Amino acid sequence: MQKTLEKEHTIPMQNHNELLPFNTKYFDAININRSAVEKRVATLGGRRSVKKEFQAAWLLKAISMIDLTTLAGDDTRGNVMRLCEKAKNPVRADLLQILGMENANLTTGAVCVYHNLIPYAKEALKGTSIPIAAVSTGFPAGKISLEDKITEIKKSVVAGATEIDIVISRDLVLESKWQELYDEIKLCRQACGDAHMKTILATGEIPTYTKVAKASWVAMMAGSDFIKTSTGKESVNATLAVSLVMMRCIRDYYELTGVKIGYKPAGGIQKAKQALDYLILLKEELGNDWLTPDLFRFGASSLLGDIERQLEHFVTGRYSAGFRHPMA
Repeated sequence: MQKTLEKEHTIPMQNHNELLPFNTKYFDAININRSAVEKRVATLGGRRSVKKEFQAAWLLKAISMIDLTTLAGDDTRGNVMRLCEKAKNPVRADLLQILGMENANLTTGAVCVYHNLIPYAKEALKGTSIPIAAVSTGFPAGKISLEDKITEIKKSVVAGATEIDIVISRDLVLESKWQELYDEIKLCRQACGDAHMKTILATGEIPTYTKVAKASWVAMMAGSDFIKTSTGKESVNATLAVSLVMMRCIRDYYELTGVKIGYKPAGGIQKAKQALDYLILLKEELGNDWLTPDLFRFGASSLLGDIERQLEHFVTGRYSAGFRHPMA
């Protein structure tokens, strides 16, 4: 198992995306065929599967790509501290030992919290290389002024966040105000400084895949290091179909610029089987280079518990109760 899984617990992010000057020529002609996209992803589960030790290895890899998240209204210092302990030790020690991974220093990809909880995460993660991601810019709706968005980003960076997840003004997408969207994201990118920026499109609130694709292009052109599906608060969050659209935009952007943009599906990914489907789609569409925490993250909270249950099943042949894999 040690040889099957590459060690990816340190997360050396690539250099920042250098933005492209705004020009609609890059996306004017995009017109996404919804039925073709949905047909493509509907066949995924039947065409691709991984079993036994290979599945265990993929699930361990998936853990290293989780932005372990708590974004509840009742978040406290206590549950952030517990979340960080789980990020540092995501799988029970006895399971890791049986899997031959006890010395792999496996951690999650990051911890994601609200701005005011950054100091607690920083305290709990001291001495580790686990990044702190902060949701910013009026998360989750983004209904604050651009000036306030910029201020919030800067405060999060000063507080210790090394990754910033921003939310765009959805109305700019709905009304096809691409220049304004580009300008907004560009200013957010500048405010992030050395922190990496993930741009949340809230795809569940965008009515067509064509607009999802155009918003993805604008976000990448404006300097986003990652594009992300959702806040997790929408009625529809990450789906394989919208992921296919966004991954192909990332692929086209890479072919044009040579820059690899990261991808983060978030919200509703709760089961290990779902995680495998996303990783298989990622491998098929973008290749092995994207199978690292540098370029792919799951935004999730309960996913880790189910992955740990599946790993215990692989080791023992039995499924365990959820309380055997607590957050800490």
